Amino acid sequence: MRILVRGTNWIGDAVMTIPAMRHLRRAFPDAHIALHCRKWAEGIFRDVDFLDEIIPFQTTDKGLNDLRDEAERIRRGQFDVAVMFPNSFRSAALPWLGKIPRRFGYDKEMRGFLLTDRIAIPAWKSTRHEIYYYLNLVEAVETAFAGGVDAAAEPPDISIAVSAARKAKAREFLESLGCDSGLPIVALGCGSTNSRAKRWPAERFAHLASGLITARAANVVLMGSSDEIDVAEEVETLSGSGLVNVVGKTSLEDAVSLLAVADVFVSNDMGLAHISAAVGTSTLVIFGPTNPDTTRPFSPLAEVVRVPVDCSPCMLRDCPIDHRCMTAIEPNAVGKRVLEILKSNRSNG
Repeated sequence: MRILVRGTNWIGDAVMTIPAMRHLRRAFPDAHIALHCRKWAEGIFRDVDFLDEIIPFQTTDKGLNDLRDEAERIRRGQFDVAVMFPNSFRSAALPWLGKIPRRFGYDKEMRGFLLTDRIAIPAWKSTRHEIYYYLNLVEAVETAFAGGVDAAAEPPDISIAVSAARKAKAREFLESLGCDSGLPIVALGCGSTNSRAKRWPAERFAHLASGLITARAANVVLMGSSDEIDVAEEVETLSGSGLVNVVGKTSLEDAVSLLAVADVFVSNDMGLAHISAAVGTSTLVIFGPTNPDTTRPFSPLAEVVRVPVDCSPCMLRDCPIDHRCMTAIEPNAVGKRVLEILKSNRSNG
């Protein structure tokens, strides 16, 4: 059997699909499983053992011509089954145009006629963690071909493997930028590409960074995408000298490697937080307007930093009042927890 999985469109969601893809591999151990994903996602899935092939695509402005060309590419793969994690119409149109015989996806966005197997949105969608939404879809595939779901399936696992060579390259890169190899690495994710309300204030990140640097407790590295350069530069200016700013200067593949060699990652609710926990790094995620019950990194290595307020979670992208859910979180409290983790890491060798 040849199975095509259509990947998600956001970094955090991509990590949250990993348990579902692991389940798909266990259910169909002899199948050829290919991931059809945006080009940046290659950096996440480069070293995984549950995929046989990655088929990256780059979005363009070619419209219908782009859709037709990509469908022809899929058709040449001669896939038997398609599993669509995104809910979009386009994600269902591609395997339909690519003539894949069985097409599984959630019945949303008026795309039901493009699916051979329409899966109803589960009633618990807004109350359970997002990983179970993707697992539910894969379990529907398993039921269709095997007659049921393996009740003894392993617990959900989001972990991502990063090779020793990639880690060594990441350490060399950080040392070339001035990081002290004798100190641990604390990485900070001070941005968020799709919501200003999710951002802990820049001065709070700066306070945290300057405290760690002044105490020579750690190297501090700012990480993020080119969309977050402005806030990273603000943090850098406010914190004074000493930190390393690689925001907008690395590929996602490089970011995965850098997070794999970090000792702690502190960030807003963003995709890199999911990657950090998945590569085995202690992660503190600052939550305000969003719901940690459904979208926190699904790992015991990830801790949620949150001060409950009456209006949270509001899910708004801009706060209409005083941003109290984020300003209530004090940098000294976050810094104290970072130092505790670093001490624990040293004690555990």
